[in-house]
Amino acid sequence: MRAFLLLLVTIAMISCKEKAQRPLTLQTETLQIHQVTKNTYSHISYLQTESFGNVPCNGMIVVDNNEAIIFDTPTKDSVSNQLISWLSDTLGYKIKAVVATHFHNDCLGGLNAFHQHNIPSYANALTLTLAARDSVAVPQNAIHDSLWINVGEKKIITRYFGKGHTHDNIVAYYPDDSVLFGGCLLKELDATKGYLGDADTTAWSNTVRLVKQAYPQIQKVIPGHGEIGDASLLDYTIQLFEPKK
Repeated sequence: MRAFLLLLVTIAMISCKEKAQRPLTLQTETLQIHQVTKNTYSHISYLQTESFGNVPCNGMIVVDNNEAIIFDTPTKDSVSNQLISWLSDTLGYKIKAVVATHFHNDCLGGLNAFHQHNIPSYANALTLTLAARDSVAVPQNAIHDSLWINVGEKKIITRYFGKGHTHDNIVAYYPDDSVLFGGCLLKELDATKGYLGDADTTAWSNTVRLVKQAYPQIQKVIPGHGEIGDASLLDYTIQLFEPKK
């Protein structure tokens, strides 16, 4: 009997350990939230496209001391409202800001919901111009080159390194957990080149090299679409867009 109980405890511990590797924090038909590290989460919503079907789109959440910063909105205002409610009402976090990493709908399609909740929004200065050109929701505050944003007692750096997926794409790095949100500038392993309508494929590889040089301590990387990985996602993206000799 004692041996049987010990076996049950061992199985339970193994099961808990496996679940702890990437615990599913929230799942609905339109929104998923996964814990990445102690203070970072990924949020996943979906964008219906003509060329690629129903595409899952990643964003990042960083929390500390009952405060939260969100990087890239869900794809629709209704899903943004789910995310805001989960953070604010369920977990009791104050959402200090939302940051869009470029001007496409998978980054700011749900931005109006944040504005309706009086949550300030930020993006590259060029993103504001491109969003206004396309008559979509426009972030309120411009980032010029880089910006440190406070969340609780921690800080996150957002920075522009150059052209790639778009001319305005920026990344966000949370040094305390060594997590990089690369957005659509970075590809998951084995991904194709994807949508290139607003890309600069000749600059893309060098832009990612600059990111890699700036943050050599990266442990986790969240791409704009697909599976979370490590610094190998930077190497894969560099290789994918390396100009042919």
